[in-house]
Amino acid sequence: MDIAQEEIFGPVLSIIAYDSQEQAIAIANASLYGLQAYVFSRQPERAQRLANQLQAGSVLINRISPELLAPFGGVKQSGVGREFGVFGLEAFLEAKSIVSD
Repeated sequence: MDIAQEEIFGPVLSIIAYDSQEQAIAIANASLYGLQAYVFSRQPERAQRLANQLQAGSVLINRISPELLAPFGGVKQSGVGREFGVFGLEAFLEAKSIVSD
């Protein structure tokens, strides 16, 4: 299952058979990369539970295009940090600590 282990840029649709939802999550999370993941389901609550378990910077449920104002970025070897949204602004901010007696 090389396609599940490599960081590929599409458009590519890979279909991998699995026996349980736990196995599907394990296959997805076994990758060294984690930029974006997709969940398609007719059951919104189940899709949300599955999305919460995926190790990816963004998870899209029942859609293929991201929300432009949502933070964008990866986890693992897909990068650190976020662009867009409130989290994207943090890269341009400097924290300052002032302590006084």
